[in-house]
Amino acid sequence: MIIDPMRTLDEGALRALVRRVLAGLVRRGEDFDEAEDAVQEALLEALRVWPEHPPREPHAWLTTVAIRRLVDARRSQAARHRREEATRDEPQSPLTDEGDDTLFLLFCCCHRSLAPASQVALTLRSVCGLTTREIADAFFVPEATMAQRISRAKRSLQGRRLNQPGDLSVVLHVLYLVYTRGHAGRLDLAQEAIRLARQLTLVTEEPEARGLLALMPLNHARLPARFDPEGRIVTLDRQDRGRWDGREIAEGVRVLQSALAAQRFGRYQIEAAIAALHDDAATAEETDWPQILAWYDDLVALTDDPVRHNPAAALGRAVAVGHVHGASAGLQETYLLRDVIGDRHRWHAVLGYLHEWAAVSPPLLPPTPKLPAGRRTSPNATTLSGRPPAHGPGPSKYTVQTAKRDEAGNGSS
Repeated sequence: MIIDPMRTLDEGALRALVRRVLAGLVRRGEDFDEAEDAVQEALLEALRVWPEHPPREPHAWLTTVAIRRLVDARRSQAARHRREEATRDEPQSPLTDEGDDTLFLLFCCCHRSLAPASQVALTLRSVCGLTTREIADAFFVPEATMAQRISRAKRSLQGRRLNQPGDLSVVLHVLYLVYTRGHAGRLDLAQEAIRLARQLTLVTEEPEARGLLALMPLNHARLPARFDPEGRIVTLDRQDRGRWDGREIAEGVRVLQSALAAQRFGRYQIEAAIAALHDDAATAEETDWPQILAWYDDLVALTDDPVRHNPAAALGRAVAVGHVHGASAGLQETYLLRDVIGDRHRWHAVLGYLHEWAAVSPPLLPPTPKLPAGRRTSPNATTLSGRPPAHGPGPSKYTVQTAKRDEAGNGSS
């Protein structure tokens, strides 16, 4: 019995099928832009033919038709035969399932020759399956501008062999940007970034990949409480924590545990640890700010000039400094960032928050003396264990207990 694929494939499944076909063509050495055009033509042909003559194997049908389109387009090119011979002599990749195809395509879109904005746009177009208009809306730019950006990205990849593994750090950064773009208002983008991050952790043991996967649900868990009924953002200290998603927090904590066990801390693991400490607090007043500040110290230490290279981390640290050492100390840290991000709303929001905090701040902890270089106290290992909710229904809370390094002989990670 032949099953009508147009009836059995929903939009998500059809997008996944297109990704598999495109990845297969690129893997065999076809030009990215030409392969995508061929797949789109094959898809149009499928919409015309399948209703009356449904294929037994939709993937094989689309692949065959797309290859025919490529052959027809290149028949007059003598170089095509040489490329086919070179590809045929190379060992074929053992990665054949849908997840591997998606990741392969993701690495192609994150090629180092592309600018970060182009990497994200091409990922959203080719991996996530968004239309040019949808991507333009996500970036708040005209559709024509986004179309030009995507076209330039494809032209940059022309003539390049894309059958070699890409740079994992670039892929992680692009997924991070896709997630943050989605977290700011496009829920589908955030969910797609989480899906891709989950797939990525299945093929690599890199702790930072798991750190990124932990960070996403730990932040995403707060989404139900992030906006009020009028659509206005609710700050973390005023959110209804009973609405946080305990299952996502549990997933984030579990993944973070496995990442930190490797003892190779990086940006995403540290940001996930900070998010876990916020999620751990049953109320804003119970937030463990000294531990959060310790993690922020590690985060800003990852770069020689955090004010210039990671101002968001420096701004978050300023808030932690304000809670640990007093609002005036936090304000001093905030003003250091004025020349870099003083024109952004987040800087003004933190400034207003610390001024408000100055009126209600509790007694201060004694300031921590500055340590000589190479002898800074920093978190070493984190144990995260579940405990029942502090009070009433709501998400399960987690205890984050951080053991400090012995100052002698240990620097920051």
